[in-house]
Amino acid sequence: MSATTNPKIPQIVYSATSKRATEGEILIKQHVFDYIISGTSEVYFGGKSYSFQAGDFRFAVRNRLSKFIKLPPDGGEYKSVSICLDTATLFEMKNDFPADKTVLHQHENVFLLKPNKHFNNYIDSLLPYLENKNTISESLIKIKIKEAILIFLEANPQLKNILFDFSEPGKIDLEAYMNEHYQYNGSLEEFAYLTGRSLSTFKRDFEKIFSTTPNKWLLKKRLEEAYYLLEKKKMRATDVYVDVGFKDYSHFSISFKKRFGVAPSLI
Repeated sequence: MSATTNPKIPQIVYSATSKRATEGEILIKQHVFDYIISGTSEVYFGGKSYSFQAGDFRFAVRNRLSKFIKLPPDGGEYKSVSICLDTATLFEMKNDFPADKTVLHQHENVFLLKPNKHFNNYIDSLLPYLENKNTISESLIKIKIKEAILIFLEANPQLKNILFDFSEPGKIDLEAYMNEHYQYNGSLEEFAYLTGRSLSTFKRDFEKIFSTTPNKWLLKKRLEEAYYLLEKKKMRATDVYVDVGFKDYSHFSISFKKRFGVAPSLI
């Protein structure tokens, strides 16, 4: 199961990672404003990758599975501030920003935002709390989240159609989605939700399309991709297992040997 953000909880998260690359996976269940203070970040959604640098303001759209790599600068740390927008705060503000239903905005899963001169001051006001690990009250967090929304909407008014859309994921093409996301270690419940289905409907639709169960199909696809990466791309087995959606190396190694008759480290 992927790590998950909680759309009901307002959060401002400060990341200061060690002097080596950090990678992981997350189910983003709430919109997130993210500012990179130092280092670089690579983010993966489905079959697309995105790179961001220090000084970038980016926006991640909710209800997406994502893999990420945080890369510190030479001799330094990767640092960022993430403002996670809870549903309740957005709902309180929606009447002040009526959506333009006549305009359809195409957008990526994550994209750069146009900077606002006030946002650097906003970040500077947060850092004394975050860097010194001072506790920020929930009421202050809520105020600061509203402030971030107002600042970014001023420079990026098109965001209102995304921010104040509270609809749940609609029913989408299951075959296409799974072929783009099988490398994510999502639970069946998460895959069902993100494709606009109940768990029972997801399982039923899945078996109609793929003629097998979701768990069997996911295992087969992940192992086949692992074999390809080991044989053709010459990747190390200890790197491959995470990339293809396995949670731990032991499970990956046992499953791989059972299917191909050889340990992944020997490919």
